[in-house]
Amino acid sequence: MSKILLEVCIDDVVGLAAAVAGGADRIELCSALALGGLTPSTGLMKLAALAPVPIYAMIRPRAGDFVYNAGEIEIMCADIDQVRNCGLAGIVFGASHSDGTLNSSQLRQLVVHAKGLGSTLHRAFDLAPEYRAAIDVAVDLGFERILTSGSAKQASAGIARLADCMTYAAGRIIIMPGGGIDAASAATLLEKLSLQEVHASCSSFVAHSDSRLLELGFAAAQTKVTDQSKVEALKKTLNRHQ
Repeated sequence: MSKILLEVCIDDVVGLAAAVAGGADRIELCSALALGGLTPSTGLMKLAALAPVPIYAMIRPRAGDFVYNAGEIEIMCADIDQVRNCGLAGIVFGASHSDGTLNSSQLRQLVVHAKGLGSTLHRAFDLAPEYRAAIDVAVDLGFERILTSGSAKQASAGIARLADCMTYAAGRIIIMPGGGIDAASAATLLEKLSLQEVHASCSSFVAHSDSRLLELGFAAAQTKVTDQSKVEALKKTLNRHQ
């Protein structure tokens, strides 16, 4: 059985180091993971480019939905230019219509602008009302993979949809499960699915103890921090099934 690739999403330099040390095969680089991940800063991209594993940067200009206006698409194109300038391997992005269907016109514009970079369609896919049609769009546009939880809050609850996505994709595109995956849930996924890649944050919640930071609004009561031990545990589980 071939190696199962582990992608870990991180949003700061400490998380980057923890993910690499824990055995991540690829990094999804973001800011604001608590909001589902936004475009990382140019400084973080430049630093991440020195890592020994491929780095894919999130291209998402704001939190909320994935319905973008022309100005936001311009921002995304400029951010893609920075990804290329920093020497990263690829990008993670998506764009939808208000009904959840993929906006193939905007996606094509972004794909063309990102020529030469790897591409992942993110979980905007999970909002699509017809997921088979969304797979066809992603394949037609040349995406390498689709990140999906099977349209559930966590991938472990979306196994049936994930299995159907993999069957329908039929090797045309990688279906990469993500959403609350840890060593325990990965073992369940491995029993039901033929996995090529897995996406996880491998994070733990850490409480802020500085009341002054909380009072002034400089920090949230809790923050998610990449946990090297969770990366190692998940990687070990994946390795046992290879």
